[in-house]
Amino acid sequence: MSRKHDDVFDFVLSGLPDAGKPSEPKSKGAGRFLKRTTTIGDRMAGETEEKTLRWIDPSEARMWARHNRDYELLNEDNCRDLIDGIRSQGRQEFPAVVRRIEGAEESYEVICGARRHFAISWLRAHNYTQFKYLVEVRDISDEEAFRLADIENRDRADISDYERAVDYAEAIALYYGGKQKAMAARLEVTEAWLSRYLNLARLPAEIVAAFYQKTDIKEIHARTLKPLILKPSDKAKVLIEAKALAAEQKAALAGLQSSVDAVTVVARLKKSLVNKAVKKPSPKTTYKPLGEKTGVTLARKGRKMVLEFSEDISRETLTAAFGDFMEDYFPKELPIGKK
Repeated sequence: MSRKHDDVFDFVLSGLPDAGKPSEPKSKGAGRFLKRTTTIGDRMAGETEEKTLRWIDPSEARMWARHNRDYELLNEDNCRDLIDGIRSQGRQEFPAVVRRIEGAEESYEVICGARRHFAISWLRAHNYTQFKYLVEVRDISDEEAFRLADIENRDRADISDYERAVDYAEAIALYYGGKQKAMAARLEVTEAWLSRYLNLARLPAEIVAAFYQKTDIKEIHARTLKPLILKPSDKAKVLIEAKALAAEQKAALAGLQSSVDAVTVVARLKKSLVNKAVKKPSPKTTYKPLGEKTGVTLARKGRKMVLEFSEDISRETLTAAFGDFMEDYFPKELPIGKK
C-alpha cells in the first residue's frame, strides 16, 4: 500500500480509540477528510439537496404571472426596511426562488421574492450598481410554485388579505378543479379558514373600489359585508353607496380631498341599509299651491291612500300639488354626516 494511502487511513483511524486507551484528538487534515466523506455519503443517501444559487441582474427576472403579491403596489416607502437592510449588509442575505423560462427576453421568473427584486432594482437605479439579485433556481410546477409562494407569504403582514384571497380564488380553479376540500388539504389549512378568504375574493368590484387601496381590505371586512348583499334589494342599496365612496376615493387619489379609511367605508356601507324614518302625512291633508284656492286632498282608507281633486283643476295646479305631496311623503335624504 502506498504512503499516500497509508496517510489516508491514518487520518480515518486516528479518531478511533483503541481498546483500553483514550482517544487522541484528530488532526485538522483528518477532520477535513471525514467531513468530506460524510458529506459525500449524505448526498449518496439522498439526505442532502443541492441548491443552485446565482447572482443575477434583476432585469433578467420577471414576476411569475400568478405571483401572489401585486408588484405594482411596491414602492420605496413600503420596501424601505428591506432596502436599508440590504444596503447596510452589503448584499441580499436570503435568495429569492425562481425558475427558468425559455423563449422570453428574461431568463427567470420569480416565484418568491418580489420585494427583494424591487429593493435590488431600486438600489441599482439609485447609484448602487454593485448590488445583484440572489436567486435559487428550482424546477417546479405551477401548483408547487403556488404552494411555495403561499407558505412563504402566509404569515407576512406586508402582503394583504385581499391579495392572498384573489390568489386563492384563482388557484382553486386552476389547480384543484374548484374543490375547496382538496385545496385545503394541499395547503394544510381548514376548509373554514380557506372559505373566509374565498368569500373575500368574491366581493363585488364596486365594493372593492370603495376602499382607498386594495391592501386596506381585510378578511374580517368580508365577514361583515357578506350578509349585507345576500338580498338583491339590499345589494342594490349597498352598491349605490359603494359607488359614491369609490368616487370620493378617486378624488383622494388625485389629491383633491382626504381618503376614506377602511373602518368608515364599512360603516357607511352598513348604514346604507338602515331604514330611515319616513314622514307620514296626516289622515287627511290638502296640498294646495300658494295662491290657489283648490288643490289635492289626501285621505287614508286602511292601508290605502286616496288622492282627490276637482275635475276642473288646472294642469299647472295639479302638477304643483302632486309635487308637494311627493316631497312630503318621500323626503330627500340628507348626505351622510350632515343634519
